[in-house]
Amino acid sequence: MRRVITLAGSPRYPSRSSALLEYAREKLSRADIEVCHWHLQNFEPEDLLYARFDSPALQTLLEQLASAEGLIVATPVYKASFSGALKTLLDLLPERALEGKVVLPVATGGTIAHMLAVDYALKPVLNALKAQEILHGVFADDSQVIDYQHQPRFTPNLQHRLDSALDTFWLALQRREPTFQPLQQGVAHA
Repeated sequence: MRRVITLAGSPRYPSRSSALLEYAREKLSRADIEVCHWHLQNFEPEDLLYARFDSPALQTLLEQLASAEGLIVATPVYKASFSGALKTLLDLLPERALEGKVVLPVATGGTIAHMLAVDYALKPVLNALKAQEILHGVFADDSQVIDYQHQPRFTPNLQHRLDSALDTFWLALQRREPTFQPLQQGVAHA
C-alpha cells in the first residue's frame, strides 16, 4: 500500500486551499492509497514560532513522511507568496525531508495575478528539501472554489485541472517502489 501526506498550509480551517486537499484525499483514498492528513492546527503555535525541533507533532509528521512516497501541499497565497505559517513549518523539516518524494503543490488566491507564487515561492522551498519530483502545481482563484465550508465544490475548469493533476500524481507514485509496509501486514512465509 502506498502512503501520501497531505499538508494544509492555511492558518484557517476550513479554507479554500484545504478544500482542494479534502478533494485530493477522497480521490486518492478511493485509489487505495493511505492518506495521512496534516494541517497547521496539528502543531502548537509556540512550537512553530520558537522552532521546537523536538515537538511531538513534528516528530510524528517526520515519521510518517519518511515512509510516504508523496506529498500534496496546499496553501493560500498572501502578498504574492505562500502562507508564512507554512514556511515556518517547512523550515523545521530536515534538509532531505522530501528526498525520493513526489510533490504536488496546490494554491488558492484572490486573483489569478497570484498564480506564479507556486512556481517562484513554494517550489524553490520544496526543491531545497530535496523533493525528487515536483509536479506542475494547481492554482485556483477564489471564484473557482464554489463551496469550501461543507462538501468541496469547484468550477468545471478547476475540477478538470485537479483531476488531471491528481492523475499525474498517481502515475508518478506508480513509477516508484512502495516504501510503506502496513503494520497489520501478515508474516511472510518462506
